[in-house]
Amino acid sequence: MQSSDEGQAKGEVNATDYPVEALFRHRWSPYRFDPREVEADKLLRCLEAARWAASSFNEQPWSWILACRQDAEAFEKMLGCLAEPNQVWAKHSGALLITVLQTSFRGNDKPNRVALHDLGQAAAHLALQATAEGLQVHQMAGVNLSRARTSYEIPEAYEPQTAIAIGYPASRAPQNESERELELRDLGPRNRKGLTEQVFAGKFGSVADFV
Repeated sequence: MQSSDEGQAKGEVNATDYPVEALFRHRWSPYRFDPREVEADKLLRCLEAARWAASSFNEQPWSWILACRQDAEAFEKMLGCLAEPNQVWAKHSGALLITVLQTSFRGNDKPNRVALHDLGQAAAHLALQATAEGLQVHQMAGVNLSRARTSYEIPEAYEPQTAIAIGYPASRAPQNESERELELRDLGPRNRKGLTEQVFAGKFGSVADFV
């Protein structure tokens, strides 16, 4: 996934045009992690935060397949489901997750048009709780979906979607050229569209007066 929030100089937080809660300013998506385990209680709090995300009809269509660093075999199995460029840096994270989506409503088997939207909300909750725990996450679209489905025996009514690396941002200096390149990505500028490019009124493209 081409991260939309690359770049986080050490010790800095994200500049915002308007005041927001600190968690939003501190969250970022590192490419470099310390190769250390993430404590089980922290992972559980992140997953609990995700559990309380809003969803259409309270359907909660998301699931997570989790592999922790301390289980080397499980971790390598999930790492193998990532696109090769993502494997290079994700192998240092403390845990990996593959996100899975139930695409139809349980009660009537009709397509759930907003299931992906709801998964996104849950993933955002997880990312913000991770920030509160001193962790960070990096979400990826670069996943071999067919391999994930086969490797984890995902039923046809469910769809693997993305992957998430979670862990402690790297505190050590880069050890080789590959890590130096990743550090440059981490330290690069962070950009966001202005609200005038996103908030409209009256018709699409007409900037709302109050923005």
